Amino acid sequence: MILPDLLQPGLALVFCGTAAGKRSAAEHAYYAHPGNLFWRALHEARLTPRRLAPSEFPVLPDFGIGLTDLAKHHSGNDNQLPPDAFDVSALHAKIAIYSPHVLAFTSKNAARAALGHAVDYGLQTGHIGTTQLFVLPSPSGQARGHWQIAPWLALGQLVETLRNR
Repeated sequence: MILPDLLQPGLALVFCGTAAGKRSAAEHAYYAHPGNLFWRALHEARLTPRRLAPSEFPVLPDFGIGLTDLAKHHSGNDNQLPPDAFDVSALHAKIAIYSPHVLAFTSKNAARAALGHAVDYGLQTGHIGTTQLFVLPSPSGQARGHWQIAPWLALGQLVETLRNR
């Protein structure tokens, strides 16, 4: 396993990417490349009280947040992964077990792979069990041309609403 899942019962939100990038695999930390906007977006969306460093990922459950990837045994850019890298059934099983309020995919590619169809950014109509699904623009520096913060802010508002129920 490249990076351990950060999953437990009672989470408000779980982020799912495709696979750990080379830098993240080398540093044993999610979204570790300095050009990745994940940690900045997390804070801007008010999902964390301050901007965390990638090495601090183990504290995310303190904020009701978990992490996983579709490819747990491969790292690199999506176009470098073998065709069988994504374990969609394992993701569905994990979400069924832990039942977070929201599963947020950190790219359209991750969402398409997991859901089996094209997606738009934002809240999706489908669910995995009782878990709502949300699609975000990739925070990767390589996807900067598609970057927008608005869906991340909308996710933050959704999670705040769910927490206040």
